[in-house]
Amino acid sequence: MALTRSELREKIMIILYQYDLMNNNKIKCNIDDIIKDNVEVENDFIKDMVYGVITYKDELDKLADSYMKDWDINRIDKTGASILRLALYELKYTDTPHVVIINEAIELAKKYSDEAVRKIINAVLDKIIKE
Repeated sequence: MALTRSELREKIMIILYQYDLMNNNKIKCNIDDIIKDNVEVENDFIKDMVYGVITYKDELDKLADSYMKDWDINRIDKTGASILRLALYELKYTDTPHVVIINEAIELAKKYSDEAVRKIINAVLDKIIKE
């Protein structure tokens, strides 16, 4: 059975989280192996999004940091950072409607992050869209 876009985004967030965790702990890893461990069938949307976020991670982090007051992306939890990076990448590099991106990010944050992180994600995305 095919996964919905929401389910695919959740998989992407998990993959990004695992990749970030391994890199921060200096554990050698291969992103393709992480993707295969999380997704039964090869999926272009997942690969495109994961590789896009990884490729533009520094740029996405700077963008997120510029919209956070008294915070930066490295201070929020790893799952929240993965959700925010995914949403920022999607806003910047895809034609997905903004309302969909924000809704998907907030739903993931409700499931995986605390209220403070959810509010930060919402505020950053809201500020970017309003500009």
